[in-house]
Amino acid sequence: MNSVRKIIENSSNPLTIELPKEYENKKLEVIILQLEDADEKQNTLSEFFGKMHWKGDALAEQKKLRDEWD
Repeated sequence: MNSVRKIIENSSNPLTIELPKEYENKKLEVIILQLEDADEKQNTLSEFFGKMHWKGDALAEQKKLRDEWD
């Protein structure tokens, strides 16, 4: 199945999309999603720092988990 993806900045209504010839006389599904800005999506590890309070030896727990696979 082929697809066409276009990222556009909508400045007016109605929106016109040019499609390739292969899509003529075909049943199509159109989905329109608002694109999130790249700045909004950037997560850093510092957001999660201090969120989990671990009691015990973290290195020993890692070794225990890894040893389960042997």
